[in-house]
Amino acid sequence: MIGGRVLDASALVAFAIGRPVYVRALVWAAVEENIVLAVPSTALGRAWALLEPEHHAALEVLLGLPNTVIDEFGPASAQESGLLLAASGHDDIVAGQVASSARRRGWPAVTGEPGTLRKLDASVAIEELP
Repeated sequence: MIGGRVLDASALVAFAIGRPVYVRALVWAAVEENIVLAVPSTALGRAWALLEPEHHAALEVLLGLPNTVIDEFGPASAQESGLLLAASGHDDIVAGQVASSARRRGWPAVTGEPGTLRKLDASVAIEELP
């Protein structure tokens, strides 16, 4: 099985601004080791909204890497995420898609904001940003 990581919006923003440097190190190590980086499309949308324009080019670099894949928010993903949110009593669709993507893939979610993900699904492995 191919391993990987699921990057949430906080990880995407951290990569783009370069703080903490851990995320950039993680990304470049993933490139060298052919580790897949999954980016849920809702997290990508949030990252675009949070980033200042001077950081957009760095995010585009991440999206152009050969090991980056976008998890699209289609009907099946919407259902899975929505049911996960309903079961937990939360309504953050971005966190819902990140948690469901990580659970489906069996990969850790990389995040600087682990609280909501843990509340959504305690079985999802979390790789917390320093």
